[in-house]
Amino acid sequence: MSDTTRDLPTPPDVIRCAYAELVVTDLQASKWFYTGLLGLVVTHETEDALYLRAFEEYLHHSLVVRQGPVAAAAKFAYRVRTPQDLDLAEAHYRALGVEVRRVPAGTTRGIGEAVQVVDPLGFPVEFFHEAEHVERFHQRYDLHGAGAISRLDHFNVVTPDVPAARAYYEGLGFKVSEDIEDDEGTVYAAWMYRKPTVHDVALTGGDGPRMHHIAFATHERSQILHLCDHLGAVRRSDQIERGPGRHGVSNAFYLYLLDPDGHRIEIYTHDYYTGDPDNPVITWDVHDNQRRDWWGNPVVPSWYANASTVLDLDGTPRPVTERTQDRESDVTIGADGFSYTRKDDEAVGFKVGHQV
Repeated sequence: MSDTTRDLPTPPDVIRCAYAELVVTDLQASKWFYTGLLGLVVTHETEDALYLRAFEEYLHHSLVVRQGPVAAAAKFAYRVRTPQDLDLAEAHYRALGVEVRRVPAGTTRGIGEAVQVVDPLGFPVEFFHEAEHVERFHQRYDLHGAGAISRLDHFNVVTPDVPAARAYYEGLGFKVSEDIEDDEGTVYAAWMYRKPTVHDVALTGGDGPRMHHIAFATHERSQILHLCDHLGAVRRSDQIERGPGRHGVSNAFYLYLLDPDGHRIEIYTHDYYTGDPDNPVITWDVHDNQRRDWWGNPVVPSWYANASTVLDLDGTPRPVTERTQDRESDVTIGADGFSYTRKDDEAVGFKVGHQV
């Protein structure tokens, strides 16, 4: 943690990532994707918005999909432990010198009073505690499709300075589970958590601020495979961007889909517990292609290059800053279609570091 971070007011006690808001250009096409394919539950619907949740979730929503002129990510929301944490959030971000708004309950349907900020990385972020409770559908097996999405798991954001982004999130009390580096010390990505899983937010090096993806968890690998079969059956398999496969980082089984506006959605299962205070950090060499796919499958170039625009608090697209350090795609042969990489004719693995 930097000296500047130590001098800031106490940050809010963040529990977990809680919901995202996406702007889409065709709400009906998005409704098919998020409800007809993924099977998310519609909590509330208006002419221009859908409020959606997964089967285990009892808060009003974990995803808002809103009609708008330009596809973009409008909000990344975190739940905090108590109402008093909103005061801490407001003071903390005012001390950081970024835009801060205290908004009344109901500004977003189903959400109580909140603090909205443009964080130091340029992302629109909300902190809230109170939220409307709705029926949890975890035992409504009569309604579960075979895909059966269970909950929101994490955000992945693209930022040009990963070490600075990591330090910022450490100042909020997040810990690192895994990261990617090279021999020269360039940091390409970091996975950071508050709930006891691999991450609530991942920081990917690149031109930003942009949204790389949001991820929903499911319980079984077979549910991910069913989604692939579903897309094939309705002749929409072109919405599969990458996978299915198993990550090296996080150990999770994954599938990346593109919604009708090109927003990337990951379906994710089988990562691991990180809740002990001495949970070790795993550091991967950027040249080891198994970190992205444990089986060594190539990564399509679009996965490195494409990401969603993000908005400010007034709905205006944020300007993008170019990353000046090496890009992960520049040093990863897998992005060029080769299936495996080695360094010095030896398989490059990961190393277990010390607690951060």
